[in-house]
Amino acid sequence: MTSLPLVVITGASSGIGAATARAFSAAGHPLLLIARRLAPMAALGLPEAELAEADVTDTAAVSAALARAEERFGPVDLLVNNAGLMALSAVAEQDPALVQEQFDVNCVALVKNSQLVLPGMQQRGRGTIVNIGSIAGKQLYDNHVVYNGTKYAVHAMTEGLRRENAAHGVRVLLVAPGMVDTGLLGNTGEGDVLDGYNDYKKSIGGGLVPDDIAAAILIAYQQPQHVSFREIVVAPTSQDA
Repeated sequence: MTSLPLVVITGASSGIGAATARAFSAAGHPLLLIARRLAPMAALGLPEAELAEADVTDTAAVSAALARAEERFGPVDLLVNNAGLMALSAVAEQDPALVQEQFDVNCVALVKNSQLVLPGMQQRGRGTIVNIGSIAGKQLYDNHVVYNGTKYAVHAMTEGLRRENAAHGVRVLLVAPGMVDTGLLGNTGEGDVLDGYNDYKKSIGGGLVPDDIAAAILIAYQQPQHVSFREIVVAPTSQDA
């Protein structure tokens, strides 16, 4: 068994999640990777990785995956709540099912899955939860009302969780990316909203790459347990909003 503790990453099949998996694997950590698509996680080819094909909103499936991974690698020391959904649209035109799904994935699953690991972390007096927020959790953007709402909630819940767990020696950190080149826009239909987003990204020379965000997560986690980077906002230098 590896001497480094178990790291759990949701939404690990692509983007920031996959990049974070590669970074922590390279640092020597065993992994539990959770996503709805198994094949892309398997294609990462990472050693000492338990793979779970599960939706983060399926708490029972996530719990079962945690039990398998902890049996194999020992207790979870880091949970990265990365899985997210972004569907940009004016509210009057947005599919109500996508409204519900964004809150279910971005907010409810984040809390429920944190509940699965927090008791053990509190008992051990150590552990870290990293919640992936967004610059959209700090300021409003056109056609982002629902997504903004979910990420503002993530930011508030992260700070609340941090305060609840500080006395237990458990860190709860927020990493809020700015514009990053990922597949997150897959739920935003073609049209003016998507064109406007892409035009702005082009105007600033493109977004960050997922590896940039993974590096920030790894740096924050590798600090001594008594050091907490409470909030990290990571954006392209040229991004002005």
